[in-house]
Order: sequence, then C-alpha cells, then structure tokens
Amino acid sequence: MKTNYSLLRFVLFLVLSFALSQIFISCSKKIQFENSNIIPSARGDVTVKKDKNNNYNIKLEISYLAEPDRLEPPKKYYVVWLSSEQNQIPLNIGQIIGTSKLHVKFESVSSSKPKRIFVTAEDDVTTQYPSRYIVLETDKF
Repeated sequence: MKTNYSLLRFVLFLVLSFALSQIFISCSKKIQFENSNIIPSARGDVTVKKDKNNNYNIKLEISYLAEPDRLEPPKKYYVVWLSSEQNQIPLNIGQIIGTSKLHVKFESVSSSKPKRIFVTAEDDVTTQYPSRYIVLETDKF
C-alpha cells in the first residue's frame, strides 16, 4: 500500500513539473514600440516567445505605417533589425510588407535572445547595416 502511494506521489510530481515547465516555456514578452519622429502616427508592439527548441519567435504588429516612398527622403523598404545579447551588431531579420489598411504583421525566428528590435527605412532590402532612418524601436527587452 505504501509503495502505491509513493508511486502515485511521484507520478503526480512529474505531471505537475511538466505542466509548470510548459507554462514557463510558453510565456511571452510583449513590448511596445517607442514613438518615432520619422512617422509619429506609427504604433505597434513586439511579442517574443521562447519555444521548446530554445529559439525565439518574434512577432510584430504595426498600425499606421506609411508607405516608405512617402517618407522624406523617399525609401523603398522597411527592414526589421535585431540586436541580441550575443551580438551587438544588428542583424537584418527581414522585410516588412504592408497592406492597404496601413496595418502590418511580421514574424521571424532567432536563435539569439533579442535585446532590441527596430525598424528602418532602406533603399536596399538586403543591406547588412541599418540606416539612420529608424522608424520604430523597442527599449531593451
């Protein structure tokens, strides 16, 4: 009888441990973008969630993001950049493609934990260094 009780406690412990670990793994952090002098009406946030493979899923949602060719000077693209704890040099993680309603969503994955995420206006989508036209940026994560 005592053995069955010990086994039951052990199984219960394992189940609770697994459930708690899944809650902590699936937790996500949501950060608002700071306002921009280049596009003051742009608003948005970034959600970063660590997955079971220790990668970071990054999701951006931005509203009122004007077309890049309406900026002064006009640009062609919006590019998303990530600075991480492992690498201080920003990494180009992709291009934002807008919709007619000025609402955009962007998703990417990084193996590095984000420290800062920002969006720049660029003439070349494959650029390896961000321009000084920072449209939106987060504070530190």
